[in-house]
Amino acid sequence: MTRVHDMGGRFGDGAVQPEPEDAPVFAEDWHARALAITLAAGSLGQWNIDISRHAREKLSPKDYTRFSYYEKWISALADLLVESGVLSEDDLRGADVGGKHPLADRAMKAEAVASVLAKGGPADRPSNAPVKFDIGQEVVTARPAVNRLVDGGHTRLPIYAAGAKGRILKVHGTHVLPDSSAHRLGEAPEPLYAVVFPASKLWTNPEHPGDEVVLDLWQSYLEPA
Repeated sequence: MTRVHDMGGRFGDGAVQPEPEDAPVFAEDWHARALAITLAAGSLGQWNIDISRHAREKLSPKDYTRFSYYEKWISALADLLVESGVLSEDDLRGADVGGKHPLADRAMKAEAVASVLAKGGPADRPSNAPVKFDIGQEVVTARPAVNRLVDGGHTRLPIYAAGAKGRILKVHGTHVLPDSSAHRLGEAPEPLYAVVFPASKLWTNPEHPGDEVVLDLWQSYLEPA
């Protein structure tokens, strides 16, 4: 089953229209607020980046296709807040429940934003998982591009690269496996590789056949060619 958010290389969606170089960072004031509240809610520590990505992917296909970028963000955040027990649906409707929220002391303060963003959220982790592939080695990606731990779950292997042949460009070390982390199954770190694919191996009629696409892919997505 194709996933509505996995649009890379899909036919029928029209040409990509880049924004002009002088376009504002946020087209509407509420876009900045949507980003700010998403970052602030994430700092409460009730979910990780993989869970938040999967929340956007889980929006209904009807909503996903009609929502703008930041509408997806704010809608998925509302779902996350309720699913994680941070807020109730009544809270989101503006009901006055009174009292101090249990997570109030963990709220991100304005003066902390710059340092929090600068620190980021590194996903590299120590692991005893053996590195199976060497730089320059040819590999083939899994087909179909699905989460093999959770039916219909999150994965970072895009559909357009499923079953494609590429070669290892770089070994990044061991990193959190999103397929596990997005479903609260643990970090399950494993080797992560930069894999380079000729455009001609990904698409039947690429506009520029000589181009290459580099994807960061986890070891469990790959097999020797």
